[in-house]
Order: sequence, then structure tokens, then C-alpha cells
Amino acid sequence: MDGGTAKNNNVSQNQIKISGVSKYYGKKKALSDIDLTIQRGMFGLLGRNGAGKTTLMKTLAALHKKQSGTITVCGIPIEQAKEIRGITGYLPQDFSMYPSMSVEESLDYLGILSGMDLKLRRERAEMLLKRVNLTEHRGKKVRALSGGMKRRLGIAQALLHDPMVLIVDEPTAGLDPEERIRFRNLLCEVAEERIVILSTHIVGDIEATCEDIAIMNEGRILWRGTVSGLLSEAKGKVFTININKKFLAQIKKDYIVTGMLVQNEFTTVRLISEETPAMLGALETEPNVEDAYMYCLYRGGCDLGGGVGE
Repeated sequence: MDGGTAKNNNVSQNQIKISGVSKYYGKKKALSDIDLTIQRGMFGLLGRNGAGKTTLMKTLAALHKKQSGTITVCGIPIEQAKEIRGITGYLPQDFSMYPSMSVEESLDYLGILSGMDLKLRRERAEMLLKRVNLTEHRGKKVRALSGGMKRRLGIAQALLHDPMVLIVDEPTAGLDPEERIRFRNLLCEVAEERIVILSTHIVGDIEATCEDIAIMNEGRILWRGTVSGLLSEAKGKVFTININKKFLAQIKKDYIVTGMLVQNEFTTVRLISEETPAMLGALETEPNVEDAYMYCLYRGGCDLGGGVGE
């Protein structure tokens, strides 16, 4: 094997390659000609509920079959489902475990199902409980865990067999701010060793953890690049203006509103516009990630119904 071939094989073992992938549910096209290359580290897939993120995640985890296109995960064709599942850890949005089992028992049971011997599964469980900060709760029943603890147990079970790829779908939905930060930090630590795909509709999760991202809507990729590149796309398109509250309804009708701060009879409105609004006092503002995301959806022809101000 020559040096170039060895290098190419090494690259393929550290990436997911998706080319021309489509999937249907009956006559509905759930995924439309998806092209993505995902490298080692954190990758963020951002999109509204129903955008097709979960379908894509389940397809990458070899839980759903595609209708067309090709996918290789760390050099393995997606059709080799058993091999794909052997190198992939998956935490679904609706993760659940046997409620009557303890934390420790649930991990041991999953280790048995994965074919791990007693010594290995105990070593892995001990290490992972420490890593997800559940050591002190190892004897607690799953039913007694808080939402954040259950998500951390979910990460532990997904990492039990030491996968090369970790896929997490809407992992912080419903968590309080402290638990959300703790969970995001855990994902970033895990991503130092493998490919981690974070699928979410929460812009803050992407902003805090990912530089490499894609935005999905209605089963297609609207945008692919870096967070800094996304911000650049929205530069010169975001404005703030102070208005009397009686004009607010018209502003929301005419523009995509990404934020409002109400102060007595006046409201400071943050909005998206291709040109400087023809209103006294409109100031161009540096875009944040939420502004840039909303601008991407707007430019992609999505119906935003007045932005987040509705």
C-alpha cells in the first residue's frame, strides 16, 4: 500500500461521508439529496422541529434505511448495519431505561446485551459513572433520577462500548440552565476522542459547543460551514430600533423579529432586513448566532411568521 492510499484510508476512518442521500415515508420526502462530510470532533446539526434531523440521525445510526445515495461511517458502508452499530453510540431524544433498575444495574445489563465480559463492563461502567458524575447515584433507581441525570446516564450507555461515533438527538430539551451547561461541557470532552454529532433546535447549544455546523429544513441542507461563517453571512442584515409599542404589530408584520425588550411605552426591537429599515433611529447591529440562523432560514425561503417575536 503506498503512502497516499494509507493516508486516504486513515482520513476515511475519522469521518462520516454522506452523498446524495434521500429517504421517503410513503410519498413524503423526509431527506432530500443530503451531502455532508463530518470530521472528528463536535458537529452541530441545527433545525426546527420536523426539519428531518432525527430521520438523518437514525439513518446514520443504521436504524433507518435510506432510499438512495451512499453513506460511509469511519470507512464502513451504512448497509453493514451490525458493524455500524458496533462503532456507534446513539442517545435518542426519548431515551428511557428500565425504571426499576438502578443506575449501575442498567449499565451492567446493557453491557451484557453488547456482549461485553464481566471484567470489561465493570471497568467501563465505573469509568463512565465517574465521567458523567453519577458515581454517588449508582444505587439509585432510574425512575428516581432527574431529567439531567437521565440524560447523563444516556451518554454513559451510549459510550459503554467505546464507540468511534456518538450521535445525540435533542439532548438538552427540557433541562434547566445549570444541567444544560453541564451536559454541553460533557459532550465537548467526549468529542476530543471521537466524532460527536449534536442534533438540536436550540441555537444556544450550537453556539456553546460547535464551530462546524449544518442547518436543515424540510429534509434538505440549507447551509453548511462554520459558526463564524454563518455570522459573516448575516453581517449588515441585523438592525435595532426603538419604537412605540403601538407600532410593534406592524413591525412584526413587515420584518423578521429576533428579539424585543419592552420598556414602558417603548420597545427595543431587533430585526432582520436586507436593507436599512426606512425608520428613524434604525442602527445596524452585530449579528449573534440566533440572528444568523434566522437569516439563513429567511434566505432559504422558510416561512418564519414574524420571527421569534410572535
